[in-house]
Order: sequence, then C-alpha cells, then structure tokens
Amino acid sequence: MPQSLATRAPAKINLTLHVLGRRDDGYHDLESLVAFAGTGDDLRLEPSETLGLETTGPTAALAGAGPDNLVLKASRLLAERVEGLRLGMFRLTKRLPVAAGIGGGSSDAAAALRLLARLNRLPLSHPSVREAARLTGADVPVCLEPQARMMRGAGEVLGPRLRLPPIFAVLVNPRVPVETPAIFKELGLAPGQSVGQDPHPALDLASGTALLRGLKAARNDLEEPARRLQPSIGDALALLAAMPGCHLARMSGSGATTFGLFDDRSRAEEARALIRRQQPVWWVEATALR
Repeated sequence: MPQSLATRAPAKINLTLHVLGRRDDGYHDLESLVAFAGTGDDLRLEPSETLGLETTGPTAALAGAGPDNLVLKASRLLAERVEGLRLGMFRLTKRLPVAAGIGGGSSDAAAALRLLARLNRLPLSHPSVREAARLTGADVPVCLEPQARMMRGAGEVLGPRLRLPPIFAVLVNPRVPVETPAIFKELGLAPGQSVGQDPHPALDLASGTALLRGLKAARNDLEEPARRLQPSIGDALALLAAMPGCHLARMSGSGATTFGLFDDRSRAEEARALIRRQQPVWWVEATALR
C-alpha cells in the first residue's frame, strides 16, 4: 500500500469576470481570466479500502465533512466511471473562507481528483477525470490544473495555460458568506437574454504593467449586484483601494472576497498588515498569483 499523498488546493481568483448573457438552460455565459493564489487548503489522501473525509482547520466547521462535501462528491463520480478505482481517507485542512468567491470547495474537489488520479496512475486528461470534474461543479475543471487561463461558457470551456508576469495580491474577505445563485438572481437576466456591454479586452502578458492595463479595462459584472446584497464588500474594496501601492481593487467571482494588486511582495505584505490592524476580524492574506 503506497504512503499518503498530498497536494495544495489553492484559492481561485477571478481577475476579470464578464457576463455575456443567460442561456436558455438557465446557466450564464461567462468570460473570465482566472489565476491561482499561493494560499489555500491542504488535502492528504491515505489509501484504504473505503472512501472517507476528515476536515480540520480554521474554517472546517463551515465546510463540513458530510456526503455533500465536494471532495466526496468528486470522488464518488470518478469511482462510478473507473472500475476498481482505489480510494482512501481524505484529510482536509480547511483555511479558505467558505462561500467566498474564490472556489474553495471547487479547488478541494479538484485536489481530490488529482490525488486519486495519481494513486490510480490516471492522467489528468483522462476522460473520466474530466467528466467527474465537470459534473462536480462549474469551477472544478479550471481548478484541476491550477494555473492561469481564460475560462468561458459556464466554466466548461478552458483556454490554454497562461504564464502571468509576477503579480502580487492582497485578498480580503469581510467574513460574510455570499451565495452565488443569489448574486446571479440579483443580476436579473432572463433566459436567452444577452448583455450588450463591451467585450473582454485582449490581455498583454509581456509585463506586469501591460497586464494591469488590460485588467483595468475589464471588470467583474457580479460586483455591483454583490455589493447591493452585501455592503461590506464595498467597505473591503474601499479599504484596499486606499492602500499605498494598490493599482486595482476588485471583487473575485461572486464575492465576498476582494483583491488588491501590487507591484511587489513587500507592498502587498505592508497592505496586509495595515488592513489586519484596521479589521482584525476579517480574513486577509498576501500572496503571489500564478
């Protein structure tokens, strides 16, 4: 029996998020530049005959370890598609806030699929792995190989991996959960309705300055409806924007996590310390993005 396997489940950051419209099936068509943070949850798999999950860590109580946890859902979906799949006990150390717009549960599920694929010597390109990711949740496919890329459709259309220039961020969550369906409902699009806003700008990855110029020309279309439902998101954005050296403050995903972009790690660390002093209850992390 092999020794336990481990991986990081990094936070997913939507640097941009354009809503193109709502499809007739009710899903929304999106276009989003996704990056991944250095901070995240940790997942370990101890091979055994049965599937199980133990959750610990600062936000474990909110994540839960019951059958609805996405780690177990993804594992069951893969087991249904791969005969004789070897399973085991997952031990999840949960650090990321829950219902926060940074794909915590989706990244955990993708991490579980990576570990099961490694245990069973399956490539991540295996159709069953990809299908299990898609069926687990809209954000799981992009988290399967956590590197920056464009995500389109309802999350199922992934562009090639992108190599971002060095980019540093401070992540801020005012510790208020935001349910994604409520934000899309607040957006108010009817099935079949398109949005007539400007298209997503082309992004130049040659330098941090060039990338930032493109990011500033883009937007997160869920930010305004999220701020209406959770005004503390606006407070977090205003605090980030006021930090010395912050070039852009924006919400990630459907919120409530916001991010500020900085030139270097030291500026980001300084901002993290300042925000923590002003808001000691909030979740605040400085990180590099990739």
